[in-house]
Amino acid sequence: MDMGINIQPADRINKLPRYLFAEIDKKIRAAQDKGVDVIKLGIGDPDQPTPPYIVRRAAQEIEKPRCHNYPPDEGLTEFKEAVAFYYKERHNVELDPEREVCVLLGSKEGIAHISACFVNNGDINLVPDPGYPVYGIGTMFAGGEIHRMPLLAGNNYLPELQAIPPAVADKAKLMFLNYPNNPTGAEAPLAFFNEAVEFAKKHNIIVCHDQAYSEINYDGYLPPSFLEVKGAKEAGIEFGSLSKTFNMTGWRIGYAVGRAEVVEVLSRYKTNIDSGTFKAIQYTGAEAFTHPDKEMFRQEMSAMYRERRDLAVSALSQMGFQVRVPKATFYIWVPVPARFAGSMEFVSYVLEETGVVLTPGRGFGEYGEGYFRIALTVETKRLREAMARLRKALSA
Repeated sequence: MDMGINIQPADRINKLPRYLFAEIDKKIRAAQDKGVDVIKLGIGDPDQPTPPYIVRRAAQEIEKPRCHNYPPDEGLTEFKEAVAFYYKERHNVELDPEREVCVLLGSKEGIAHISACFVNNGDINLVPDPGYPVYGIGTMFAGGEIHRMPLLAGNNYLPELQAIPPAVADKAKLMFLNYPNNPTGAEAPLAFFNEAVEFAKKHNIIVCHDQAYSEINYDGYLPPSFLEVKGAKEAGIEFGSLSKTFNMTGWRIGYAVGRAEVVEVLSRYKTNIDSGTFKAIQYTGAEAFTHPDKEMFRQEMSAMYRERRDLAVSALSQMGFQVRVPKATFYIWVPVPARFAGSMEFVSYVLEETGVVLTPGRGFGEYGEGYFRIALTVETKRLREAMARLRKALSA
């Protein structure tokens, strides 16, 4: 029988692991097919709706003919000005909206593409481990190599930059950082960002700081921007997103800000591979950053997640887990019980025994092994139920 042409993916695709959350979704569907009441503490997707003031603006913009054609290649001035307004108001950082702001289809897209802008075959990127898998995937697609920067509890989940071999640092093109951190929930002080700027300048490295979780914070802590430190704007860029800040994960809008030359190269790359973000969403994003209700909404969301954090930390501590209490993000990073061989074995056991979905630390890199991540993205009643199920399973 003629089977047609022989389909062979490119080598880069054959090297590509299955996306972690896609694999978890398969396990969830299998459990649900068996009638299991699944509680999802895996993916970091807010369970609350987008604020009404944002939805109303979107509904108005969608009906306007001005939004029905291509957006400007460089992005709408209104949205870029709103990003600059946010940085000035929140971080006291001045940005030129036209030269230092790039509009993205969500920050994930920009993070995935930045390596293609600067990395040649064999070049090195410095990637935190554990960390968001897209840092490494984007590096691989560009033909680059990864040097892992371990994030260890003993160093408060900050990379030890001086431990990077000088020969590696001198070959590195990009250094990815992410604070508040996913998956560990750790914070970075301005002193560390100062160190990162000096390190980057010494070795001619572009810093790419992922700041997706800065507006979910607790206990009076306000996470700083990397760009707040002296010289940071010359050393690199910062990626931001409306996804977690405004419960807009499905809207797909974000930005990169910082050094003008880096922003220009990323913008040039994007204009050749996509046609920009729907104008109605850009106008809506501008509303999100400038509306009078934005701070009240942020405080409400942080208060909600703080209640969930406290509930989960208390329950886990009573079960004997050693839990670091995060001051930001909606993640809790927890050591796997010693009786389990690893994080995959543990989260598989928990899903099968309880219907509770956790994320294995190994999915974030080799230094994530031995941990699991909890996302506080279910209502309090369901979170309490999940903790009760976990307690019962571990006492069996």
